[in-house]
Amino acid sequence: MDRKNIFAISVAYLGVVLIWSTTPLAIKWSGEDVGFLFGISLRMMIGATLALLLTFIMFKKLPLHRQALAVYMAAGLAIFGAMLPVYWGAQYISSGLISVIFGLTPMVTALLAARLLNEQSLTGMKIIGALCGVIGLLLIFSDQIKLGDYAAWGIAAVLLSVLLHSASSVIIKRLDAQLPALIVTTGGLVFSLPLFLIVYSVFVGELPAHMPLRALGSIVYLGVMGSVVGFVSYYFLLARLQTSTVALITLITPVTALWVGYAFNSESLGVMVVIGSSFVLFGLIVHQWGGRLSG
Repeated sequence: MDRKNIFAISVAYLGVVLIWSTTPLAIKWSGEDVGFLFGISLRMMIGATLALLLTFIMFKKLPLHRQALAVYMAAGLAIFGAMLPVYWGAQYISSGLISVIFGLTPMVTALLAARLLNEQSLTGMKIIGALCGVIGLLLIFSDQIKLGDYAAWGIAAVLLSVLLHSASSVIIKRLDAQLPALIVTTGGLVFSLPLFLIVYSVFVGELPAHMPLRALGSIVYLGVMGSVVGFVSYYFLLARLQTSTVALITLITPVTALWVGYAFNSESLGVMVVIGSSFVLFGLIVHQWGGRLSG
C-alpha cells in the first residue's frame, strides 16, 4: 500500500472516530422538544438529499443493477435496522450500557467475518484485546449502568443492533461490488429513508409545533456529517481494511464521546473514566499488535 492510500485511510479512520464521537451529543440535542423520531427522520431526509445531489454531480446516476441493489439493502441494514433498535432501546437502558454492549461489535464482526469471509481475525490475542476494551467501557460507565423494569427489552434491542451493524459490514464486504463509497452511502440512505418516514407517520404523525435552534443545528450536522461524510468514510474504510479493524471504532468512540461531552456540554469525568480509558487503549493495542508482540 502506497503512502497516498495510507494517508487517505488514516484521515478517513480519524474522521469516522471524530464524527461518531460527536454523534451521541448531537443526537441528544437533536431530539430536544421535537422527539427522536422526528430528529432521525429529518436527519435521513437531509442526508439522502445531499448524497443524491453529490452522486448525480460526480457519477451522473445511481447504479440500479442487481448487485448494487443488494449492497444498498445491506447498507440499509446498518442505517435503518441498526439505528432504530438503539433509539428504541435507549428508553429502557442507560447510554453507558448501550456503549458497553456496542463494545462487543469487534468480536461479533470478527466472528461473522471468519465465518463468511474467511478472515483470520478471531485470534486469541484479538479476543483478549476486545475483552479488555469491553472491561474498560464497563469501568467507564459503571455508575450509569442501572437496570429498570424493562431493561431486558432494551438490552435485547441493542444486541440486535450490534448484530445487524456487524452483519451489514460483512455482507457488504462479501458482495464486493466495487462501488464507490458515496454510491453505497447514497443507496443505503435512499433505501432507508422511506422506512424511517413510515415509522414516523405510524407512531407520531404530526410535525412538532416548535423547533429549537440547537435541535435544528444538530439535525443538520447529523444529516451532513453523520449520514453522509461519516458513512462515506466508513464504507471507504470497509473496502480497504479488514471488517474487524473497522469495527474497532465502536470501542474508541464511547471514550472520545465522553471527552467531547466534558468539553462541550460540561459533563463530569471521574477517575474511573481515566482507568477505563487506559483499559480500552490497552485492549486496542493488544487487538491490533498483540499477535506480533507474542510472536
